[in-house]
Amino acid sequence: MPPVPASAPVPRLQSLALAWPRHVLRQEDVAANGAEMFATTHGGFERLAPIYRNALIETRHSCVPIDWYLRPHSFSERNDLFLENAVPLLAEAAGKALDEAGLAAGDIDAIVVVCTTGIATPALDARLMQVMPFRPDVRRAPIFGLGCAGGVVGLARAADMARARPDERVLLLVVELCALTFRAQDRSKSNLVATALFGDGAAAAVISCRPDAEGPALGASREHTWHDSLDVMGWDVADDGLKVVFSRDIPTLVRDDFRPVATRFLADQGMTAADVGGFVCHPGGAKVIDALEACFDLPDGSLTHTRAVLRDHGNMSAATVLFVLKAMLEDGARGPLLLTTLGPGFTAALMLVHA
Repeated sequence: MPPVPASAPVPRLQSLALAWPRHVLRQEDVAANGAEMFATTHGGFERLAPIYRNALIETRHSCVPIDWYLRPHSFSERNDLFLENAVPLLAEAAGKALDEAGLAAGDIDAIVVVCTTGIATPALDARLMQVMPFRPDVRRAPIFGLGCAGGVVGLARAADMARARPDERVLLLVVELCALTFRAQDRSKSNLVATALFGDGAAAAVISCRPDAEGPALGASREHTWHDSLDVMGWDVADDGLKVVFSRDIPTLVRDDFRPVATRFLADQGMTAADVGGFVCHPGGAKVIDALEACFDLPDGSLTHTRAVLRDHGNMSAATVLFVLKAMLEDGARGPLLLTTLGPGFTAALMLVHA
């Protein structure tokens, strides 16, 4: 993708708000249930405990209580729960973002919705319009299938839409109810790892190029999809729901293959990693964070906000990187921030935010 012309309108992040469901999953409770459930397949608690402990997660949030996960559920039941919970979470996040920007729903001209953990037709934006007073002529752009990369790609698409119509305001909405995809009867290693990682969450942001818009400037973005990599991560559709796929060593891919992609992106903006004021990285897991620190020659443990979001919320797929961005902005991050995510495709998404 060619660089954005210097004369192009500058989209700004007017607000960024978060939401998560009320049920709290403590990792120690999840580990106890997981050990009981998977012991006969994976060798008992002593072999399973490190998977939960090494995830470096303490709490996550879920739209259903923990005992829900101990029983089998149909695909239709899961998706009904997805719809029942995704729309209220989006409404909460959207309301906060609009309030923060000093706007009403009727001030929004376009809505971008990113989600990969449930099926909605009519799409989530149309459903949200039934409970919030958006204008009937609002432009809608629902995006499905990006997985963890969706936070950055969604932000980039919203910025592109704002540049194309600089007098308009764009609302980005991201919601992922990852925990609903857990399938109790699936004894695969991927499903076991998912029990130690996934949580639920939502984010909303207002983006605009209008002269009265204030906030961090949204800069260049890029995506890179590797050839012959469809089996790295994603969903298989099973009779009882979405079956998680983790079929390669993702930390190794980050160390070996992501670095040149990020280096080339920065070079095209006249930058190196040393020029980055802060790294806003999606925390796919503890090992992935370690690999990202190595990728950017950062000291071990330096991605503190990324680690804190993983600790408190787990991996919420596309929403997670926006949680990290929110934490860093509230902590006073300055200079060009580099947002990075990796998702199904296998795709890397990068973006610069100038705080």
